[in-house]
Amino acid sequence: MFRPLLSLEKVSVMIFDKIPRIRFLEEPTPLQQLKRIESLTGHQSLWIKRDDNAPLGQGGNKVRSLEFWMGEAIAQSSDIILVAGKAVSNSCRLAAAAAAKLGIECLILHNDHEPPNLEGNLLLSHLFGASFEYIGPVDEEKRATAVRLAADRLRNQGRRPYVIGNEVTGSFGYVMGALELHQQANEKQIALKHVLMPGSMGTTEAGFLFGCALLGGPFIVHLVSVEYKVEELKERVAAIYHGIQERTELQPSAEYLKWTRFYEDYLGSGYDQPTPGSLKAIRTFGSREGLLLENTYTSKPAAALLDMASRGELPSDESACLLHTGGIPALFSQEMILK
Repeated sequence: MFRPLLSLEKVSVMIFDKIPRIRFLEEPTPLQQLKRIESLTGHQSLWIKRDDNAPLGQGGNKVRSLEFWMGEAIAQSSDIILVAGKAVSNSCRLAAAAAAKLGIECLILHNDHEPPNLEGNLLLSHLFGASFEYIGPVDEEKRATAVRLAADRLRNQGRRPYVIGNEVTGSFGYVMGALELHQQANEKQIALKHVLMPGSMGTTEAGFLFGCALLGGPFIVHLVSVEYKVEELKERVAAIYHGIQERTELQPSAEYLKWTRFYEDYLGSGYDQPTPGSLKAIRTFGSREGLLLENTYTSKPAAALLDMASRGELPSDESACLLHTGGIPALFSQEMILK
């Protein structure tokens, strides 16, 4: 069994002595075996880490990030949070849920036109009591400007806004997520070797890699891009990773690039665009395991898992785990998966 360099408890003290946190996860999310996927692929040991099952706002990876974003907001005595994204945004939905749980107002800026119908994440954000402004389908730079202007407007009104989204702060959730997964695998006596996860903005990915580095590199981590070409994904991850080092003043000796693999093979034509492999993965996990995947994020590393396990690129005697990052409410507006 792999022996970590640092324990979960020790890292918790090292980080939380310096960084505020609000606990939304009182217990680890489930680590479940994919027995019928094993049978399909001929692999001996396949698992899924169910962060879609996190107990806030229908779950997802941003619950871990929000423990630190909201912790910082409370520490700064903020009375309203600002978050921005598309109308289908998982992050906005979960920020609204976190704000509702803590009794703080939430203002969402959607860089979209107001849709004619409420469905998926947007419906849930309304149920969580958020307020909304629609700024049209602008790019990320103009969206950031709109958020800054909204925060200034609120300050001029005497409010204390906190803007959700600092990547380094958000990444701390998956520093702990990596340690949690490692501890679970040890408790279940799984010699976990491979972890597959979506590669996107870099917050989840960098945090997870930093947590693994603190452990001495127990896994080969496969980052399957769902948004960017590999070089841009690498740059995003590296910038946040170095930011974590600066904030925590921790310098893990394990070099993450030695045990991290980056892929754009499963990206297809781009972000939020289905591929034959991702559609197959959604149907396969649903029909064989009773598990829901959505089109944008987890379906693409799931497609990689099916492909790599079937071809032997993931050796059948080396345990592998898919990190399910959630996003399930978006599934109910993704009717293309059945066409």
